[in-house]
Amino acid sequence: MLDVNVAARTETAEGFAPAFTPDSVPAATPALPLAHLYARVSKHVTPAEWPLIVRDVEAIERLKREKNAVVLGHNYQAPEIFNTVADIVGDSLALAREAVTVDADIIVMAGVHFMAETAKLLNPSKTVLMPDMGAGCSLAESITAADIRLLRQHYPGVPVVTYVNTSAEVKAESDYCCTSGNAVKVVRAVAKEWGVNRILMLPDEYLARNVQKEVPEIELIAWKGHCEVHERFTPSDIRDLRENHPGVVVLAHPECPPEVVAEADFAGSTAAMADYVGDHKPARVVLITECSMADNVAVSHPEVEFVRPCNLCPHMRRITLPNIRRALETMTTPVEIDPAIADRARLAVERMLAIR
Repeated sequence: MLDVNVAARTETAEGFAPAFTPDSVPAATPALPLAHLYARVSKHVTPAEWPLIVRDVEAIERLKREKNAVVLGHNYQAPEIFNTVADIVGDSLALAREAVTVDADIIVMAGVHFMAETAKLLNPSKTVLMPDMGAGCSLAESITAADIRLLRQHYPGVPVVTYVNTSAEVKAESDYCCTSGNAVKVVRAVAKEWGVNRILMLPDEYLARNVQKEVPEIELIAWKGHCEVHERFTPSDIRDLRENHPGVVVLAHPECPPEVVAEADFAGSTAAMADYVGDHKPARVVLITECSMADNVAVSHPEVEFVRPCNLCPHMRRITLPNIRRALETMTTPVEIDPAIADRARLAVERMLAIR
């Protein structure tokens, strides 16, 4: 049984962080420093904790101004980062697209390592900082460049579509990248452009199997990589949630097993799930994904009750306000990619971004 709690918390999943409303500020908070930001995190940060957190927030904001830096925050990032210092927030696709146009000399990635690499690929002349180089990804670690080369030998002439949750070395061996938000569109575009009906879709087995249902005319050859957060969900978890929280609307991420997706009312990327909440305003909802997502989406929807199955990503939790501050103070750790690898990896990402 999942560890679940219910909260009407509050924030968005794509683009710039939305404006707060004055009505959302608790009556007791105006005396707090940066009370307008505290309003965005007041459901999970106590007034006593806030003065300690705000020291790092104020320092990071000052350093961003001094160094012309921006912070990119993934939807799974902790609320006290996502709702305070992140300048651009979103899913992997949104961050990849925004990274291309960002007007800054320095990009700090409040996410995991493959996201920082993607930002560097798209901004080779900018400095991209990773606050903790140990913030990895089970999917990215499930496949290597050598694996791709062996697969190409086994499936000659079959195009390779690789999830962005991979290393630059793996992207360099791929023809296209995709995200959970555009995977179906990319697969269809590649099949049409290449004139094929078979595609290697790597490394997330569950994403490939879920996409396969949408493109039955194309054979997708999958790898056995899994997200350590999403693979933990089971169909019985969903049934228990429905029994214990009558009327709950279930939204699932396509990195979940297909049996879990089949139990959901809607499946989509983190951006798609956030859009669903905004468009449909369900009275009670559960997001079957990393649990910080609910905290962040809830900021914009205080009228929605969020049931939260609390599966946390240990890699995302390695990014903190103190190490974001330290990254800007000491300019550590810059992400570097071998130019020979970067040129090939960039092509796969750019091909993805060209598909609209």
